[in-house]
Amino acid sequence: MSLAYAILGFLSYAPLTGYDLKKFFDQSVRHFWTADQSQIYRTLSHLGEEGKVEMSVVEQSDHPDRKVYSITEKGRGDLRQWLAGPFQGGDARNPVLLKTFFSGKCADQEVLAEFEDAARHIRSMMAIYETTPSMIEHFKAQVGSEREAFFWKLTLEWGMMMAKTNLEWVESIIERIKSKHVPQ
Repeated sequence: MSLAYAILGFLSYAPLTGYDLKKFFDQSVRHFWTADQSQIYRTLSHLGEEGKVEMSVVEQSDHPDRKVYSITEKGRGDLRQWLAGPFQGGDARNPVLLKTFFSGKCADQEVLAEFEDAARHIRSMMAIYETTPSMIEHFKAQVGSEREAFFWKLTLEWGMMMAKTNLEWVESIIERIKSKHVPQ
């Protein structure tokens, strides 16, 4: 359900194609919400059936016609109602923790390799976060809203804090495995 609200949120800034929506996801919210192209198009179809978005075709002479989606008043109302509602608890499922829970069945070297890989992944995410402020400025220029950019920066702050905490946790596990503090 949140994917629909993310799409409505992006469309509240400007009409977009499905391809443009995918780019917006990848360049702005991917650190906490991902979507593949097929999910986006399926959700756009459902939102259209519900009267929350409408699609128009823009003819192009040198490329295939573009399907551009716009948010309707019904969609704006639904988005505002969702935004004004209470925060809903996050998904309690966490594949990293589930895998960690059962890692006692593996040899230390196997577990160590997994956590070293996790640390590399977290560091690469942190490097992406370092470039995100310039993307926020780019989007702020497109949307023209200092207020929107303020809230975008809050999500970046959360991502950076979570990554730092996760990296500290993973590095502590690596250290404990390397120093043989794992019961046999």
